[in-house]
Amino acid sequence: MTRRELARWRRNPVGVVVGLVFPVMLLLMFGYLVGGGRGVSGSYLDYLLPGMLALTMAFGLEGTMIAVTRDLDKGVIDRFRSMPMADGAVLVGRAVADMLQSVLGLAVLLAVAAALGWRAHGGAVGLLGAVGLLLLLRFAMLWIGIHLALVAGKPEMVQAVQILVWPLGFLSNAFAAPESMPDWLGTAVQWNPISQTAAAARDLLGPAGTSGHTWAAVAWPLALLAVFFPLAVRRFARMSR
Repeated sequence: MTRRELARWRRNPVGVVVGLVFPVMLLLMFGYLVGGGRGVSGSYLDYLLPGMLALTMAFGLEGTMIAVTRDLDKGVIDRFRSMPMADGAVLVGRAVADMLQSVLGLAVLLAVAAALGWRAHGGAVGLLGAVGLLLLLRFAMLWIGIHLALVAGKPEMVQAVQILVWPLGFLSNAFAAPESMPDWLGTAVQWNPISQTAAAARDLLGPAGTSGHTWAAVAWPLALLAVFFPLAVRRFARMSR
């Protein structure tokens, strides 16, 4: 099932390239055109990059939903159920392929940032820790996307989710410090799971190489997984009957 998803990349390289280039375009746009986030001290690139990495992991939910709903709409998953394979292989194959694409996306963004002069001040350990937290967030968002796709069933319904995902992404500390916002808005931003992962990644990639936000950056994705992983598996099992 994972090889099937990778073969789809080969047949549709434009879609893969667009998915990799879009976060880079946002990084350049906010870093050089919009730039200078409110309430940010020091290098804005050091502040912006972890936020962009976290946003990229969250926005990956849409790609997961599109792929799953497309297979549902075309009856591909129904055909898989008639084959001698484990029910979980469909979901696991989807998850592995999406995580591989996320790793590639992180690598591209980090490479572009390095070309722009960014450096991981926290060293290799801090970099690996930040990447681990980012992938944990992506894994949680992935299962949210799978569950919502199984509920929606149609690619057209993905647009309804986009209406929610984009405000959630921008209602974070990706581009500006919560301290510069009104109190009620700053509080909401700080509780956003994307903000917690971005803040933890900033600390790990910073000079100290440690993070006081790690516990929240781990707790939020695990809590989301505890809710949406069993929901997705149960929903898929019901559809298999």
